[in-house]
Amino acid sequence: MEELLTGLRAAAEPTRLRLLALCAANELTVTELTTILGQSQPRVSRHLKLLCEGGLLERFREGNWVFYRLARLGGHKLGERLAALLPADDPTIRRDRERLSEIERERERTASQYFAANAHQWGAIRSLHVDERDVEAALVEALDGRPVRDLLDIGTGTGRMLELFAPRVEHAVGIDRSRDMLAVARVNLERAMLRHCTVRLGEMYQLPFTQPAFDLVILHQVLHFADRPAEAVAEAARVLRPGGRLVIVDFAPHQLENLREDHAHRRLGFADGEVRDWMGKAGLRPLPPAHLAGAPLTVVIWSAERDGAKLMPTEPTHEKMLHEAHS
Repeated sequence: MEELLTGLRAAAEPTRLRLLALCAANELTVTELTTILGQSQPRVSRHLKLLCEGGLLERFREGNWVFYRLARLGGHKLGERLAALLPADDPTIRRDRERLSEIERERERTASQYFAANAHQWGAIRSLHVDERDVEAALVEALDGRPVRDLLDIGTGTGRMLELFAPRVEHAVGIDRSRDMLAVARVNLERAMLRHCTVRLGEMYQLPFTQPAFDLVILHQVLHFADRPAEAVAEAARVLRPGGRLVIVDFAPHQLENLREDHAHRRLGFADGEVRDWMGKAGLRPLPPAHLAGAPLTVVIWSAERDGAKLMPTEPTHEKMLHEAHS
């Protein structure tokens, strides 16, 4: 009862309700929230402090940035429930959402410009931090020798994951939002004569497949660019067949702030518990992660499975899958 009352008191103010609505939509910094609300940073910080103390929001630091989001802990999930009650057609809420959309579009422009500028040297940029040969060997090992009929690589970049797993799969599709990256991937796949591999333009938050169609889904060095990594994991899980496996490769938490400015990273790595939580909420069973220590970055391979027997060959075909991607 006291927990509930504390949360209700914390929310009972117009600016704090606006902050609750915004943090329900995305993870945001104080600077971004100040820009949206048009209020001073000390005022916004004070409201955020009260919301955190009331158990409605949580605060986490990454390097020089501090993010705020709806509290994930606690049984009542009051912040989530209150945010859902706020009327979407309220003029103030609607205006805040429009300003949030502008900030999100600017983030996307920054990332797109970076991808376009670095598409042809993407492999070299990745190898600056961790030896990719070790990562790829660990990735193959993470499959436990299990057969894979259909593979989806989200954020395929140069198509390297498709090349790596091509001998082990019947069909493979790579999705990326960058046309420049896809152009490089197509050249690489054609050069390797991988006719059973293809790439498509697409978004990680809205994959172009209407039903579970893959035995293996990979997110390789993609989530640290994502505004909403939990949504990307949930969407990846959505297209997994029963018995299928999701594999995520990314960095453990670090403090290399220059990766934000020089390489458009949104997040400075992820903790095991955070990724495990996303997988569990997406209906997957997390498996023990593998840590590959580098200098200075550590790469982690997180895996999870969807329970249930594998689908028989009478289930949705790869040809239907590609038709959906085209449409």
